[in-house]
Amino acid sequence: MTSVATAKIDLAPHSAAFAADPYATYALMRALPGAYYYEEIDTWMLTRMADVEAVALNKTMLRNNEAFVSEEAQRAQQKALNFHDMPHHERFVQVNLLESEGATHDRLRKVVFREFTPAMISRQREAIQNFVDGLLDHLCERDEIDFVDDFAAHVPGHIIGRVLGVPDEDCPQLRHWSEEVVRFFDPGRGDADKARAEQATKAFYEYLLTLLAVREKAPREDLLSRLIAHRNEGRLSQDELVSTAMLILMAGHGSTIDVLGSGMHALLTFPDQHARLRADPGLMKTAVQEMFRFDSPLPFFHRFATEETEVAGQSFPAGTRFGLLYGAANRDPARFENPNLFDVGRMPNRHMAFGGGAHFCLGNHLARLDMDVIFSSLNRRFRTIALADEPVVYKPGLSVRGPKALRVAWTRA
Repeated sequence: MTSVATAKIDLAPHSAAFAADPYATYALMRALPGAYYYEEIDTWMLTRMADVEAVALNKTMLRNNEAFVSEEAQRAQQKALNFHDMPHHERFVQVNLLESEGATHDRLRKVVFREFTPAMISRQREAIQNFVDGLLDHLCERDEIDFVDDFAAHVPGHIIGRVLGVPDEDCPQLRHWSEEVVRFFDPGRGDADKARAEQATKAFYEYLLTLLAVREKAPREDLLSRLIAHRNEGRLSQDELVSTAMLILMAGHGSTIDVLGSGMHALLTFPDQHARLRADPGLMKTAVQEMFRFDSPLPFFHRFATEETEVAGQSFPAGTRFGLLYGAANRDPARFENPNLFDVGRMPNRHMAFGGGAHFCLGNHLARLDMDVIFSSLNRRFRTIALADEPVVYKPGLSVRGPKALRVAWTRA
């Protein structure tokens, strides 16, 4: 099946133009009468909120195609996508909670869901506040910083690291490994990206094995010790424990760093909204929600159709791969009034930045708590914050959205 409109749109996710403004391309795709076929990855791309929601919430749409494709066909597809010959990546990344389905997914999700309770999340506020205060005590002596590298990169990884039980001094290395692993999911990856992703996964695995051995001898009040207990009680295997811990650390690093950067950029691009938030701190929760909608940090995921289905007014056979462009759906004018405007008080705001259905992000409450504490602290401690260098350059690709750097100048309150 081929779309007659495909050739009219140049989808070039690794180009500088797309990184600067993917939403112009998304708008062109959304204007098509049906889905857009992206031949490079044999995927039908969905950009309208109604279509994206329908697929994300459809229980017959799965993250993998194991249920209806032979093992031989799966290996052929894996090779076509260059996901083969990566023993550690195949063992711990390609089969984790996010990539699993059915009974395995339900079992692993139940284990993690037991730990990410509202009570556990709320207990992190004081620790997050103390860490942010300490970091700002150091940075506030400077008149200008790179908000991404000097500040944002240090917060979420340390928070999720502390929840899991990772020593603070190891968190920068975990961020590097996480970025190398996640980057390989983006279309256009090459052999060099593959080698880095495999090496990072291997190093991550060896690090976690060492840390697990320490926790087994001396358990603590941390998530890793509780995951060990779940393993000992037969709720997950050793490989599933490692894979789950790896996923939690990866999810807690990159995407929150990215949305901190894009969220700050949005506030500085719409100074009237920043002033509004300063004047009414009670808007912080809706402001954080808007940061996730306006520049979704994980703008692309996929699903496979397990049966013949109709999507976006077209009929598709079982086995069709759909691309869920959450970033595009979150700017859909059919769902959001003035979608390209950043509005800290936007209500309602039913966005898809955290996905949907069985794969809804378990860490969304912790990420939003991080954001709440961070931006509330910044507004209290700094009288002015302004861009110190433009243009702001964003990361290329379909799978991530966030600034590479964000130089800001500030004055203390």
